[in-house]
Amino acid sequence: MKLYNIILLVFCLIAIACKQKKEAGETPKFSLTDKMVSTMKTESTELKTLKNELTFYGRIAADNNKLIEVYPIVGGNVTKVYVELGDYVKKGQLLATIQSTDVAEFENNLENAKNDVIVAKNNLKVAQELFEGKLNTEREVVEAKSNYDKAVSNLNRSKQTYNVYNIKKGAIYEVRSPLNGFIIQKNINQDMLLRNDKSDNIFDVAEINRVWAIANVNESDINQVKLGIDAEVTTLSYPDKKFYGKVDKIYNIIDPETKAMKAIINLNNTDFQLKPEMTASIKLSYEENRKMIGIPSDAIIFDNSKNFVMIFKDKSHIETRQVDVYRQVGNITYISSGLNEGEKVIINNQLLIYDALND
Repeated sequence: MKLYNIILLVFCLIAIACKQKKEAGETPKFSLTDKMVSTMKTESTELKTLKNELTFYGRIAADNNKLIEVYPIVGGNVTKVYVELGDYVKKGQLLATIQSTDVAEFENNLENAKNDVIVAKNNLKVAQELFEGKLNTEREVVEAKSNYDKAVSNLNRSKQTYNVYNIKKGAIYEVRSPLNGFIIQKNINQDMLLRNDKSDNIFDVAEINRVWAIANVNESDINQVKLGIDAEVTTLSYPDKKFYGKVDKIYNIIDPETKAMKAIINLNNTDFQLKPEMTASIKLSYEENRKMIGIPSDAIIFDNSKNFVMIFKDKSHIETRQVDVYRQVGNITYISSGLNEGEKVIINNQLLIYDALND
C-alpha cells in the first residue's frame, strides 16, 4: 500500500511537470480587450475613382469683385491722410482731405445758385402781384415761374455735385471709403500736390473675407485643369494649415511673361489670415477614368521601407498585411496590390497593434 502511494505521487509530479513545460513553451495568443475594440476605428476597403494631383505655385489676391480703386476727383494739396496701408476702414470713413481750387469753384457755383433762386423767387412774387393788379400779363408770370424752376433745378444740381464730391467749407475735398475693407494700396501722402490730370488711384480698398488664390498652370498641365475641381492651398505663413476650395475661373490665355495660364480658386477668409500678395502653393486634384482600392492615408504603416496595414477580423484575429501603394492624394491612399474589396483596415492606434504583433 505504501509502495502504491509512492508510485501514484511520482505520476502526479510527472504530469504536473509536463503540463508546466507545455505551458512554458506556448506563445501567448494576442487579443484586443473589449475596451480597445470599443475605441478602435475601422474602415471597409472599397473601389474608389482614382484621383491625381498637380502642384502649382501662385499667390493670394483680393477678389476683383470686392475691390474698389479710389481716384482723386480734383487736384490740389493733400492736407491730411488719416489711414495707413493695411488699415481696416468702414464705408464712408474719412481717408484723406485735399484743398483744391476746383472745390472753391464748386463752392462759388453753389452760392451763386442759391442767390439765383432767391432772385427768381422774388421776381415770381412781384410778377404774381402785378398780375393780380392787372399791371402785367399772365405770360410774364409764366416766364417768371419758369426762371424760378430753372434756378431751383440748377441749385439742386449744384447740391448733388457738392455731395458727390464730399466738399466741405474752406475748399476742402474729402476722400471717403466706398466700402468696408482693408487699405491694400496707398499712393498718397500728406502735403503731396495732386495734379488735376492725375490718372493714378490714390487708394485701393478691398473686402478680404473672401480672397482669390491664383495658380499659374503650366502649359503641359492645361488639359487637366477644369472648372470645379478640388483645390488645396497652403502658404509660407501657415505651412501647417490648409485652405480648401474649387477652381472657379480659368483665364484661357497664356501670360507672355510666365508662360502659364491662370486659374482662380475662391477661398473663405473670415479670419483674415490670408493676405493679398502672399505666396501660395496650390494643389489641384482631378479624377481619372478608372478605379482602385482607396483607404485613409492614416491607416498606412511604413516600416523597413515597406508599407503595411492592419486587417481586422475580430479581436483575436488581426493580420499584418504588406501592401503596395500606388498613389496618395490628400487623405486617401490608393493601393495597387495587397488588399481586397470589403476587408476592414484599422485606421487608429494601428501602430500600437502593429508593434505588439510584430516585435
